[in-house]
Amino acid sequence: MAPPPASPPVRRPDPSYPVPWDIDRRDRTHPVVTNLGGEVHFARVFSRTSRDPERMRLWGRVRPGDQLEVCLCDVDPDDVVVTLAWHRPEDGLEYIWRFVV
Repeated sequence: MAPPPASPPVRRPDPSYPVPWDIDRRDRTHPVVTNLGGEVHFARVFSRTSRDPERMRLWGRVRPGDQLEVCLCDVDPDDVVVTLAWHRPEDGLEYIWRFVV
């Protein structure tokens, strides 16, 4: 009896993808996010505190060198976590990165 045909190998994304973002925290209530990597699609930013429900802002496409401000005026910067979510055009996968100010 012949063995079953082999399945094609599963292609997995490169696990060493560097985060494309740089955060300027000089103004803690308005950190500036800069895209230092390649173009990203469907970028979104979420902010959440221990007492406040999560808020989301849609940024859409962010090109290399683009700078975007996250407004945290009405929250305590010591009590907020910011999450960036984006898709790379190369693979269409969603990536997530969190930071604090």
